[in-house]
Amino acid sequence: MTAPSTAPASSRGGRWIQHWDPENEAFWNETGEKVARRNLFFSVLSEHIGFSIWTVWSVMVLFMGPEYGLTPADKFFLVSMATLVGAIVRIPYTFAVAIFGGRNWTVVSASLLLIPTVAAFVVMEPGTSFNTFLICAMLAGIGGGNFASSMTNINAFFPLRKKGWALGLNAGGGNIGVPVVQLIGLAVIGAAGGPRVLLGIYIPFIVIAAVLAAVYMDNIASVKNDTGAAKDAVKEGHTWIMSFLYIGTFGSFIGYSFAFGLVLQTQFGRTPLESAYVTFIGPLLGSLIRPVGGALADKYGGAKITLWNYVGMAAATGIIVIASMQKSLPLFTTAFIVLFVLSGLGNGSTFKMIPGIFQAKALAKGLEGEEAAAYGRRLSGASMGIIGAVGALGGLGINLAFRQSFLSVGSGTGAFVAFLAFYGLCFAVTWAVYLRRSASNASATTAATEAKPQLSYAEV
Repeated sequence: MTAPSTAPASSRGGRWIQHWDPENEAFWNETGEKVARRNLFFSVLSEHIGFSIWTVWSVMVLFMGPEYGLTPADKFFLVSMATLVGAIVRIPYTFAVAIFGGRNWTVVSASLLLIPTVAAFVVMEPGTSFNTFLICAMLAGIGGGNFASSMTNINAFFPLRKKGWALGLNAGGGNIGVPVVQLIGLAVIGAAGGPRVLLGIYIPFIVIAAVLAAVYMDNIASVKNDTGAAKDAVKEGHTWIMSFLYIGTFGSFIGYSFAFGLVLQTQFGRTPLESAYVTFIGPLLGSLIRPVGGALADKYGGAKITLWNYVGMAAATGIIVIASMQKSLPLFTTAFIVLFVLSGLGNGSTFKMIPGIFQAKALAKGLEGEEAAAYGRRLSGASMGIIGAVGALGGLGINLAFRQSFLSVGSGTGAFVAFLAFYGLCFAVTWAVYLRRSASNASATTAATEAKPQLSYAEV
């Protein structure tokens, strides 16, 4: 049995594992699992803090009272630009792992979080220009990229039979960074602390995460960029269809995470403390339920769960519209939290669809066994970075919609009506592409048709 070697590669520095074969059960049981779990833990830590820094401005704007001279539209624009940068950097972060190594890039990406945190710490005071705040908010967006590189890195460490559990834990551990920073913000506000206190709490934790990654994580020498797979994924229509559907789920989750407290404060006149008391609940529940969405997709089919999840999201949004028009804070808050939960559930079911879709395409092409599995892994792995990036752009759309709605009618009602229509469109696309076709396939009874592999996505 060959143990995973961490001897440096001849031409590359750092902790490089030269031999890594997680599909070999003997290797996995003897040494592989221990190494993989160690890397998973410290990767989650860095990604978790990355999510917190990415969304820190959702808390910061609650601190920024009239003395800062910012309108509600200004605040929504700040969080929108953080969302935009976080979405864009996911694409280069996806491929950075193979260029620099998973351990090396985790150290770099964690260390980079010091830039937006220290910058905001220095300038966070009344009298600072809006453009300065905008630059700091955009810099915070780099925290959104940690998710993409962490998922790519951990995907390489685990065998296929363990990937669902590992990636689910990795994603959930990162997403929980959103409610954690909001909970810390609640504590700081409750203790009458200022925004600098919140930023100061994170600076030492960023340093600790980078140091622990350097000491305890590893690079896998065999991980290489497959530029051909990336090009094929861009050309594949399902990559863009699933990106659209992921806008509806993850885009909603991250967009509402940024906007929830600000909407409560702006539309319902809540104080920063009153807003912070409930802001964290939705993202927390949405993060925790993400693995449940994946498990339901395993059992009933991701397309079916996603379809009915959009029905639930539309219903919750309809209730929010009514509550917004009636100015009912309890109904509004309850429905908004339900919407968060459903967005998290949909995150799990939509992401679970991706490998199933490409596996179905492989079978329809006549591929079998390991050849089909390799085809599916190749395209699904390359498409996940694109889908994750485009999905995060949905958060930008949500915050810009809120900004326009408050500018136009003084409330978020108009934005919620637009979201309701969008969820209806997501429902229609899911049914038309992934469920309607399977029904027509089932009706095909001719011998010639039965002899030809058919695309059926109902169980993906």
